Amino acid sequence: MALKIGDKLVLSISDVAFGGEGVGRVEDFVVFVPFVIDGEEVEVEITAVKQRFARARPLRVLSASPHRVEPVCRHFGACGGCQYQHIAYAHQLAVKQKQVAGLFDRIGGFGGDRVEAVIACPQPYGYRNRVMIRSQWNKPEQKLNIGFVRWDGGLVEDIDACSIAEPAINEQIRRVRANPPPKGGIKVVLRIPPDGWEVPPDSFFQNNFFQLPKLVETVRQVVRQGGSRHLIDLYCGVGFFGIELADAVESFVGVEYDRQAIESARRNARARGCANGEFIAATVEQALPELLKRFSRERTAVVLDPPRKGVHPEVLQWLGRERPAQIIYVSCHPATMARDLNILCGESVFELVRVIPLDMFPQTQHVECVADVRCRVE
Repeated sequence: MALKIGDKLVLSISDVAFGGEGVGRVEDFVVFVPFVIDGEEVEVEITAVKQRFARARPLRVLSASPHRVEPVCRHFGACGGCQYQHIAYAHQLAVKQKQVAGLFDRIGGFGGDRVEAVIACPQPYGYRNRVMIRSQWNKPEQKLNIGFVRWDGGLVEDIDACSIAEPAINEQIRRVRANPPPKGGIKVVLRIPPDGWEVPPDSFFQNNFFQLPKLVETVRQVVRQGGSRHLIDLYCGVGFFGIELADAVESFVGVEYDRQAIESARRNARARGCANGEFIAATVEQALPELLKRFSRERTAVVLDPPRKGVHPEVLQWLGRERPAQIIYVSCHPATMARDLNILCGESVFELVRVIPLDMFPQTQHVECVADVRCRVE
């Protein structure tokens, strides 16, 4: 059956793919549909046809999943910030676990049984402490839209509140709307500073304070199970993991190329009386070779918390040659994590012990993962 834009058809949704779209098929041809759930039968309209797949928008749910719920936010289905508000939270966790397991099987070449159940967030709404809102001139309605980019294109959905943002963020949104930007095309970052941490305006910090203690607890548990006494915290930002884990090791070193973030990390450490670590302003590629020579590899763990694009191949090569006892990889992008760990474990120097997903981003397609990687005993 040759599909074309505008075709209407009925699909059975077999899965929800990483990225949040449901998977249907016309014979063997895949059709991706947003805002549906595995097990549903839906009527859709084709919106794009590519060589190997098509995309469609849902028109009607003909047979609803028992996991379907009423979205909390009235902008859901237009705003591109959330993908899963129509799915009961327990099933969101099951969907994410299956997605991560699939990525580690397909991209990483690992058995999916290494991926554990997703650790739930104690607050699935009202958790986000940082958002970026945009302004855009709405010519047909002759007004300025202020909000988030829509799921179906580059237009901005006008919003007055965000259901996954903390109340203080929504108050900031109201202030921006009361004093709007002078024109369209302006981005405004709104954030709540973390209590007790110095974070420069452009530096990274986790966007969910409610789930953050569980992330720290998970990484701490993995470090202690590995038995390392020294910690190298790469892509350390303002020093979060190094400082939080300082009492679990004899010494630590944090590496970050952003000098402002490193200065903040040093002040954060002093504010907590953390005296067994240091912070180096350098790229990971520059600092890692010397650091791996400084500590006994049998007693050293390396924390990798890279940007979404993943770890530079040169860093993976250095780790493969120097063989630290343990690598703890933390990432909000399990696809790039699976790719990097496939490289890291490809020469049988390292072994992936387990992957622990945490839901730092309820109602959305995103999921944080912590991977425990151990050096094989020679």
